[in-house]
Amino acid sequence: MQALEKQFHIDCAPGDVGRYCILPGDPGRCASIAALFDGGTKIDQNREFVTYTGTLLGEPVSVCSTGIGGPSAAIAMEELHNCGADTFIRVGTCGGIDLDVRSGDIVVATGAIRFEHTSREYAPIEFPAVSDFSVAGALIQASKAMGKRVHSGVVQSKDSFYGQHSPDKSPVSYELLQKWESWKRLGVKASEMESAALFVVAAALGVRCGACFHVIWNQEREAAGLDQDMSTDTTAAVRVGVEALKLLIAADKAG
Repeated sequence: MQALEKQFHIDCAPGDVGRYCILPGDPGRCASIAALFDGGTKIDQNREFVTYTGTLLGEPVSVCSTGIGGPSAAIAMEELHNCGADTFIRVGTCGGIDLDVRSGDIVVATGAIRFEHTSREYAPIEFPAVSDFSVAGALIQASKAMGKRVHSGVVQSKDSFYGQHSPDKSPVSYELLQKWESWKRLGVKASEMESAALFVVAAALGVRCGACFHVIWNQEREAAGLDQDMSTDTTAAVRVGVEALKLLIAADKAG
C-alpha cells in the first residue's frame, strides 16, 4: 500500500494521539470522554472513527471510537499504534450471561471467547484472547475505588448481535443455542463484540489492552424471572476507564 501522511481510516498522524487510548464503540461518546481529559481537543473524524486528544497527569491521552465489531476495532488499534499508541482500554456495553451480573454493574474482561473471525487473521484459534494483566488490574481497582459492583472474568465476543438475541431465526440456530449453553455452564460473565479481536491484535502488535463494560441487560436473569432494570447510562464505565488510565500512567512514571 502507498505510504500516506495520515492513517487511511482514522485520518491521524504520529503526534496526533497519545500513548494511552480509550476505545469506545459509539462515536457519540467521544466528546463526553474527552471532556474528562485536560484540554481534550477533537483531532479528526472519518467514517466511524472520531478522535480526540488531551492529557491526564500531564501525559498525552486519546479517545478513538471504533464502531461495532472486531474488524473496525482492529483497524483503529492498528492505525493508532502506527501513530505511537501502546496502551488501550476498550470501554463499552455488554449483556450479562452469569446470573449474578446485573444491569448497571461493571464487567472487566480477563479473557474473551473468540466467537468471531477477525482474531483468526492474527493468530491461530488455539491462541487465547486475554487482557493485559496490568490493565485489567487497573480497571478492577478503579471500579472498586468508585464503589461499583464489578465482575471480572471471561466474556464472549461475537460478530452477530441478533445471533445472540434472536438465535431461533438463524439457519444455524442449532449451533448458536448449543454454544450459548456452553458459555452459561462455563461461567462466562457477559457478551459483547470487540474484546477478542482487540486482545489478539494487541498480542500481535506487542501492546497492552484491557476492557471494561457497562451491563445494559441480562437475558438470562430475565429468563429466570429475576428482577432487573435496563440501564443505558455508561457514565460509570467511562469514568472507570479514565481512572484506570490514570493508575497506569502513574505506575509507568514510577518505573
